[in-house]
Amino acid sequence: MTDFEFKALGAKLSNWGRWGDDDQLGTVNFITPEKRRAAAALVKTGTTFDLGMPFDDKGPQAGGSRFNPIHKMTKLLTDFAAPDGMMVADDIVIMPLQCATQWDSLAHVGYDGFVYNGVPASAVTAMSGATRNSFSQVAPRLITRGVLLDIAALKGKEHLDFSEEITADDLDAAEQRQGVRAGSGDVLLFRTGWYQVFLNGDSENYLSRRSPGLGISACEWLHDREIAAVAGDNFAVEVMPSTEPGTGLPLHMVLIRDLGLTLGEMFNLEELAAACAQDGVWEFMFSGIGIKVTGSVGSPVTPIAIK
Repeated sequence: MTDFEFKALGAKLSNWGRWGDDDQLGTVNFITPEKRRAAAALVKTGTTFDLGMPFDDKGPQAGGSRFNPIHKMTKLLTDFAAPDGMMVADDIVIMPLQCATQWDSLAHVGYDGFVYNGVPASAVTAMSGATRNSFSQVAPRLITRGVLLDIAALKGKEHLDFSEEITADDLDAAEQRQGVRAGSGDVLLFRTGWYQVFLNGDSENYLSRRSPGLGISACEWLHDREIAAVAGDNFAVEVMPSTEPGTGLPLHMVLIRDLGLTLGEMFNLEELAAACAQDGVWEFMFSGIGIKVTGSVGSPVTPIAIK
C-alpha cells in the first residue's frame, strides 16, 4: 500500500459509483444512442479503414504468456465428399486474447487489491476469469464517434522517439492543428507513428519498454472530456518507462481502475491518418466491438473507421 502520485490522481478522478455500485461499463456509459446516431451521420463516402493487425504467426509477440496466433485447419475441402458435390472446410485458432490489436477490459489492471468500481481482485478467478468487469460487458457497445489525433504529424516526425511522452498540452495542440475536438462518448485514437516500426519488421523495438505514448497528464484531460475509450498505435498506450519512479503502468492503473476507461492497443492508424490528412476530416464513425468472450480481461479486435 505504498503512496504514489498516481494514486492521488486516481482518487481525484475516480468514477466509482458514478453509474451505480453495480456498474461494469465505466466510461462506455458515455456512448448513448444519440451519440451513435450522430456518429452515423458522419459517414459521407462509406469508405472503411481497417485499424487492426493481421492475426497470424507474423505478429509482434516473441513468446511466453503472449504469443502470436496459431491457426490450423481441422477440416479441408478435399476431406469432405458429399453426393451433391458440396465441400466443407473448418479451422481453429489458439491465441492469447491480447496478442495483437486488442482492448483491455476493466478487469485487466488494478492496484491495492481492487479493480474498477471497488471490485476485489478475487473476482478474477482461475476457473471463470473475470466474474465482474469482463470485456463481454462492453463488447457490443463500442460503436460511436471516433476522433484521430496525429501526434507524430504535430511533432513533424515519421514516428515519435523512444520514450517520448505525449502530454495533455500535446493533445490540445493536435486538436487545434487539425480543427477537431474530442468530446463526451468519443473513442479517441492517437497516432505516434510507432506502428511503422512493426511494419518495418522490428517487433523487438515495437514491443520495447522504451516506447512512446501518453503521459500521466493525459488522465485528467481524458476524464474532463468524458472520453469513452482511448486507443493508440503503440503496444501499451502509455509512455514507457513510466515517468513516475517505481511504477510500471500508472496510466493504466488510473484510467482502467479509477476512471473505468477501456484501453485499445496496437491499432494500425497509418492509412486512416493519411486519409484524414488528405480530406481534412479527423472524425468518423468508429466500430470496435471486439469478441464477447465470457469472463475475458481483454479482447482481440479488428476496429473499423468509416468516413
